[in-house]
Amino acid sequence: MAKISITTADKWFSKAVRMRDKCCVVCGKTEGLECCHVYGRRQKILRWSLDNAVTMCHYHHRYYTEQPIEWFYFLENLLGPGHMELLKEKRRGFLKDNEFTRKEVSDHYRVQVKEAENDPHYEFVSYN
Repeated sequence: MAKISITTADKWFSKAVRMRDKCCVVCGKTEGLECCHVYGRRQKILRWSLDNAVTMCHYHHRYYTEQPIEWFYFLENLLGPGHMELLKEKRRGFLKDNEFTRKEVSDHYRVQVKEAENDPHYEFVSYN
C-alpha cells in the first residue's frame, strides 16, 4: 500500500488537533504527541475534520492502530456512540482533494492555531 503524502494542510490540521487536546487522550502524556484519525486519511471528507481526530502519544497511537476492535471501543467510550454514528454518516459525503482545497484547509487551521496561541481558552472550529 502506497504511503499517503503529508501536505501543509495535514501539518496545520495535526497541530490544531494536538493544541486542542493538549495531551494523549489515553494516558495524559504531553510530549511526543501525534494526531490520530478515527477514519484514515484516505477518507477525504473526514481527513481534516476535527470530529475525526484525537491526540495520542506515539505508543498509544501504534497500539490502537494494531488493535482496531479495541480502538473502536475506546473511541466509543471517549467520544460517545452518537459521535461514532455521526462520523459514519459524515463519511458518506464528498470533499474534492485538490490544491485549492488543501490551501483553504491549511489557511483555516493556520488561523485557528494562531488564535489558540493568543487565547488558551480558544475553541477550535472544524473546517468541515
